Amino acid sequence: MTEPAEGAAEPESTTGTAAPDRPSGMITRRVPLVGWLRRADAGSYRADLLAGLTVAAMLVPQSMAYAALAGMPPVTGLYAATVPLVAYAVLGTSGQLAFGPVAIVSLLTASTLAPLAGGDPGRYIALAGLLALLVGGIQVLLGLLRAGRLTGLLSHPVISGFTSAAAIVIATSQLDKLLGISIGRPDGWLARLGAILTQLPATHLPTLVVGVLAIAVLVLGRRYRPRFPTPLVVVILATAAVPLLGLEALGVAVLGEVPGGLPRPSLPTAPVDTIIALLPGAVIIALLSYLEGISVARAVAARTRDRIDPDQELLASGAANLAAGLFQAFPVAGGFSRTAVNHAAGARTPIATLVTAAAVLLALLVMAPLFTTLPEVVLAAVVLAAVATLVDLREARHAWQVERTDGIALTVTFLATLLLGVELGIGLGIAVSLLLSLWRVGVPRIEVERSLDGVVLHVEGDLLPASSTRLLEVLEDHLDAPGACEEHLVLDLAGVPSADVSGINAIAALDVACQAAGVELHLAGVREGVRAPMERAHLAERFAARSHRDVAAALTALGHRPAAGALSAQRG
Repeated sequence: MTEPAEGAAEPESTTGTAAPDRPSGMITRRVPLVGWLRRADAGSYRADLLAGLTVAAMLVPQSMAYAALAGMPPVTGLYAATVPLVAYAVLGTSGQLAFGPVAIVSLLTASTLAPLAGGDPGRYIALAGLLALLVGGIQVLLGLLRAGRLTGLLSHPVISGFTSAAAIVIATSQLDKLLGISIGRPDGWLARLGAILTQLPATHLPTLVVGVLAIAVLVLGRRYRPRFPTPLVVVILATAAVPLLGLEALGVAVLGEVPGGLPRPSLPTAPVDTIIALLPGAVIIALLSYLEGISVARAVAARTRDRIDPDQELLASGAANLAAGLFQAFPVAGGFSRTAVNHAAGARTPIATLVTAAAVLLALLVMAPLFTTLPEVVLAAVVLAAVATLVDLREARHAWQVERTDGIALTVTFLATLLLGVELGIGLGIAVSLLLSLWRVGVPRIEVERSLDGVVLHVEGDLLPASSTRLLEVLEDHLDAPGACEEHLVLDLAGVPSADVSGINAIAALDVACQAAGVELHLAGVREGVRAPMERAHLAERFAARSHRDVAAALTALGHRPAAGALSAQRG
């Protein structure tokens, strides 16, 4: 995931949901917009109006581009940027989170639907609505179960690796449109890349020129005028340039007819086997879209001192996706770049989101038919310019420097997403992250400190099955080592927060092994998480006379003093 865009100003702290003033009533807890409205004043209304219009100018072209990325008609992106935004504004706890179509979710939508639609556009749209309903239903269920914390299973390195790889996959998926070539439907990133390279000689120069110019303006606009609606200006200018310069006659592909107005709400249906086939993708989208939204919401809340309720955010995100499904759209989420713009433009409450939804609806009613001559390559340019910032090399270096297991999880997720596909990539990343976390828990830090005629074993980490086994191995290696003739051994448990049955059994086994070697085992710094299970296992009585407050007390009781500089460490 990326950080909010550069140049994001820090507005004054919002008074809507700051922790000390958060409403406590049931209505304001379940419908946070009520609390925001009670605190709004003329100043916040003005700020929200400006911010909402600013985000709308950015969202109109982005939503159409992300709809195309999802394999949907561009106008459905505008559907996804109206009613779903209202649903989030009513139920969400962030005053600045900008909801709507996002690149990663659009990519996941396309990869989920393409194998099931069979090339039928009507079936594809119906499945997209059903997918959004499933995503919304899963998020609402998680919210009702107060399962917001469970999404922590997706660690930050896994998300970072997936996001960077997905950005590359997205960019590759737009290159054929940028080059104006036809490559069919290659299966997988490598196959698509190979097809693009094969068709390079067939590049359509007018299309490439239009696309490169659009990308250049978009990048420069983001760099030097981040709050200026550069994407909307590019779309308007490109749409006008087609008839003025005769670009369609030169072979530049355009959108064609774009219907105006919102569709009537309808409930998409499908056979049970189709719903089951959609469920794996729906679960992944539900988790990732929620995490993308709450991550940026918390980043902004750290500046505004708002309080983000993770379970309520699940309900709000679920309601937004349910609305998207009812209005022939596709799954939505809170976006990083738009939230950064919303925050920088001074948004204080969800009223800004309501303004954005109203402005997009107005564009849908008035401007949609005018997009007939919008070059398709410009939408590809909008996507390419947006996802370029998602490749995060800095986070990859940071993960490897801080903890190798995190670096491994990030790298595995990145490569798997590129080579095996987005669903398998994120699934494998989660599995590897969990396995490495379990391995890290099972490999405690054990330091062996030698005194004049005794030894202190310092242990850090919970005593669980794997870590208990490692502790026994270290002790046995020490007792079997030549010259191990001490009379006493102190086991320092100050760094052990808790122990399970295996851990308690390991302490008993340590005592037995020490007795067999003629060594007396003493315990030091036993914490409540270890003492309580020892008492329940009737092991505490055995160590009643051999348990001490800390290592210093144990050594003093035994008449020893630690020898300076005589410290050796063993790591599993």
